[in-house]
Amino acid sequence: MKNNLLPAQPAAPSLIEQMRRGELMSADCPSREILRHITSRWGLLVLIALSEETLRFSELRRKIGGVSEKMLAQTLQALEEDGFIHRVAHAVVPPHVDYSLTPLGSEVKEQVVGLADWLESNLHRIMAQRQPRETALAE
Repeated sequence: MKNNLLPAQPAAPSLIEQMRRGELMSADCPSREILRHITSRWGLLVLIALSEETLRFSELRRKIGGVSEKMLAQTLQALEEDGFIHRVAHAVVPPHVDYSLTPLGSEVKEQVVGLADWLESNLHRIMAQRQPRETALAE
């Protein structure tokens, strides 16, 4: 006699499990927003700038050329909410606020530094790829 029972199907992961695992390709995944914070132009540069030292807002702005006060403030706030940046406000006049990486921020910094290093090492190759296209568009 044959057993007509089908093999047990694995249970679909719960929403909590999916969120914990991070379904990056899903439009609803919260990891996308965090990825956007980390890999934005300013997010990446803030993580790198804070990689070896604690900086005040003005020092950080000078170190990252071209960032506006508004964009730096928004980037710092997002990275702080994600747990990557530690913000310490000192009760002095004028206000003095220090920014540093948290242990979680140091971990993610290691990942983005690899990307930045690769980019810097291969910039000549990337620019060489752009050259023929830019020349063709100009003609």
